[in-house]
Amino acid sequence: MCYQCRLYSDVLFGFTGTDNGEALPESIPSAPGTLPHFIEEPDDAYIIKSNPIALRCKARPAMQIFFKCNGEWVHQNEHVSEESLDESSGLKVREVFINVTRQQVEDFHGPEDYWCQCVAWSHLGTSKSRKASVRIAYLRKNFEQDPQGREVPIEGMIVLHCRPPEGVPAAEVEWLKNEEPIDSEQDENIDTRADHNLIIRQARLSDSGNYTCMAANIVAKRRSLSATVVVYVNGGWSSWTEWSACNVRCGRGWQKRSRTCTNPAPLNGGAFCEGMSVQKITCTSLCPVDGSWEVWSEWSVCSPECEHLRIRECTAPPPRNGGKFCEGLSQESENCTDGLCILDKKPLHEIKPQSIENASDIALYSGLGAAVVAVAVLVIGVTLYRRSQSDYGVDVIDSSALTGGFQTFNFKTVRQGNSLLLNSAMQPDLTVSRTYSGPICLQDPLDKELMTESSLFNPLSDIKVKVQSSFMVSLGVSERAEYHGKNHSRTFPHGNNHSFSTMHPRNKTPYIQNLSSLPTRTELRTTGVFGHLGGRLVMPNTGVSLLIPHGAIPEENSWEIYMSINQGEPSLQSDGSEVLLSPEVTCGPPDMIVTTPFALTIPHCADVSSEHWNIHLKKRTQQGKWEEVMSVEDESTSCYCLLDPFACHVLLDSFGTYALTGEPITDCAVKQLKVAVFGCMSCNSLDYNLRVYCVDNTPCAFQEVVSDERHQGGQLLEEPKLLHFKGNTFSLQISVLDIPPFLWRIKPFTACQEVPFSRVWCSNRQPLHCAFSLERYTPTTTQLSCKICIRQLKGHEQILQVQTSILESERETITFFTQEDSTFPAQTGPKAFKIPYSIRQRICATFDTPNAKGKDWQMLAQKNSINRNLSYFATQSSPSAVILNLWEARHQHDGDLDSLACALEEIGRTHTKLSNISESQLDEADFNYSRQNGL
Repeated sequence: MCYQCRLYSDVLFGFTGTDNGEALPESIPSAPGTLPHFIEEPDDAYIIKSNPIALRCKARPAMQIFFKCNGEWVHQNEHVSEESLDESSGLKVREVFINVTRQQVEDFHGPEDYWCQCVAWSHLGTSKSRKASVRIAYLRKNFEQDPQGREVPIEGMIVLHCRPPEGVPAAEVEWLKNEEPIDSEQDENIDTRADHNLIIRQARLSDSGNYTCMAANIVAKRRSLSATVVVYVNGGWSSWTEWSACNVRCGRGWQKRSRTCTNPAPLNGGAFCEGMSVQKITCTSLCPVDGSWEVWSEWSVCSPECEHLRIRECTAPPPRNGGKFCEGLSQESENCTDGLCILDKKPLHEIKPQSIENASDIALYSGLGAAVVAVAVLVIGVTLYRRSQSDYGVDVIDSSALTGGFQTFNFKTVRQGNSLLLNSAMQPDLTVSRTYSGPICLQDPLDKELMTESSLFNPLSDIKVKVQSSFMVSLGVSERAEYHGKNHSRTFPHGNNHSFSTMHPRNKTPYIQNLSSLPTRTELRTTGVFGHLGGRLVMPNTGVSLLIPHGAIPEENSWEIYMSINQGEPSLQSDGSEVLLSPEVTCGPPDMIVTTPFALTIPHCADVSSEHWNIHLKKRTQQGKWEEVMSVEDESTSCYCLLDPFACHVLLDSFGTYALTGEPITDCAVKQLKVAVFGCMSCNSLDYNLRVYCVDNTPCAFQEVVSDERHQGGQLLEEPKLLHFKGNTFSLQISVLDIPPFLWRIKPFTACQEVPFSRVWCSNRQPLHCAFSLERYTPTTTQLSCKICIRQLKGHEQILQVQTSILESERETITFFTQEDSTFPAQTGPKAFKIPYSIRQRICATFDTPNAKGKDWQMLAQKNSINRNLSYFATQSSPSAVILNLWEARHQHDGDLDSLACALEEIGRTHTKLSNISESQLDEADFNYSRQNGL
């Protein structure tokens, strides 16, 4: 017993073998009792940062418990023991704690992790606990694999891979969508259990968003890079609409049907529908035939009522296909006895003479009354005529609007030998009217030359004037007589094939001067020399420009390129209802060959609507004939037309002469007219002339008006305004209103003038204008205020407010044109283009490569509002470059690159190749272009 006590004492309390303590024996001699049983064994533990961890174990019955770490006994001083008694069994319970530091774990370099185990002693022997490992906890910063963004079609499968950072203990993974946790248990379509990956079995539009992988353990949390998932929808065609009605009521025309890319509409960058959105087929409508009367039949026999009849039928031809029935009566009757009919069953000569006497009295009194009225009217008329002659002379009302614009002109009647009249004794015919485009003044040799007989006494056209109401003049036009005149500016008539009413031979005495000797202009022209770098050629203040792309001309070559606008009589003769909507623009030289289509911009005056207009691009051949190149609404691979509200941008590969024509489909087709009023003093110091112009709303048409007015000394009195003129066959009225009384007066019957529809509708043949002559009561009147009303019957109207001084020194000048393109008519090289060449190359490299998702040049076209005739761009070697050329032509006067920047920004969200085209680069390019061009 003493030996056992000493052994226990040495083992349990001595530890004197060495400083570090010798290894305890695996067992000690048995003692009465039971082996120790571990109530609590040490658990695996992790050291977080520098904080030590505590290992604990509890056993019963236990006389002593010691920890053994990595095969070595832990010193007794590092143990903390607690002893208690188990009340139920009466056995002794011992609990021991030790602390393990980070330094102890880091200093251990064994083949396995740092471990510790408890050894408990009782009287019967020893028991060992399980081994508890102690590790240093950490979580690295970088994910081994970040999730990558995906673009998937709707109902496709989405798989996002995530491999969390290395860590101890291993990190748990959680997925976030738009910063909100994803619960796969609530959404059967989502699975997050497969090796930390996120799987969406069938993509929905709601699945688009930013996905983030979150990794976390007891040490830290880590976030992966966000992955953008875009669920896109490719566009699908809707069903075709029904075929439209034939666009013509009579003859050969066309029908069309359309479909839209809305079934479904492309979404989130999905591909646009392939194919045509509009189909056209030809149709033939039966022409209506109006009925016409046959010749009258022979008179029938005389009836007992002393009448006979004759009839006719509407069969020559009968009305067909909705034609009108014949107008008039189908039968006629008249007395067939020459007044010898029986009255009250008695012969006419037996009637009592009292009735005849009564009838004679009535006829006598009626005749006397009519004679009195006629004499009174005659006296009043002669009095008014003499008074008007003494005040104004003969007023001649302008009706040359049928040929070249109509204006008022007045001659004071020279009763004694007027040298301006061939026959001064002959009274002027007030039903004839003529125009003089400026005041007659004999102040210089030119004026005297104009007054020679050769230019002064040209025969008047056969025109009649109808006074409709108070001071309303209407120009009547007959269907047959034709006038043959010289095609010369400011002469009348001027190149017009309209007919005029026939005038009696006795009224063909010439009165008005014809200004045929004034100089004319036939074309505007500009030139520039261009090479491989390309450039831009602009016709100042006309809206016409030419863009030569970079590389269109081979290297080491240069050409002198010209551009001109025909200002003479148009060579394009309209067919039927077709009208000329633009100037005739020529660019050349015609033998020049380009490798890339150039862009020609031509202004037009149509109110663009595919429902009301059928617009065509035409080209003049070398033989002088005009051929149709394409309809603006058609699909073509030879050229491209982009129709904007005021201009048409055409991509062409050959030079020549081009023009736009339009065929109105309905009466709602509208031409845009520019209305302006000019004024100047007359030779008579008391007279002031107002000239009102209605011209096509194209800059070049108004420039011609401005040039003419400068020659005549006219001054623009009010900002020009826009008038929408409908193709409803109703005429145009121009009137002067609100003339200050007692200060000014206007000649009788000239306050309102009317222009036939056909003259306005084809006004591009010569500027249309009306002139009004006002007279001051006293020379002290220097201010003029009035209103000019221009209105179409059953259409729109515009009011021009005139408020001016007739003295040039006091008159406010109104600018004709802005100088936006007159400073640099020809620009060559990079300064001619708004998009820098380096950025242009990056855009082309990005979009020229086909992309099944539609993220290619087709989307670039779509984002720049180019949705039609995409097959043309598909035939080009670099579709994106051609689209950018069209953008350059379309935005030549814009102040910035906002539209292109927005398009690139919207597309660039899913294109990493566009990330290097920053907004600052576009802003810098925009600034440089503006500085180079003085904008």
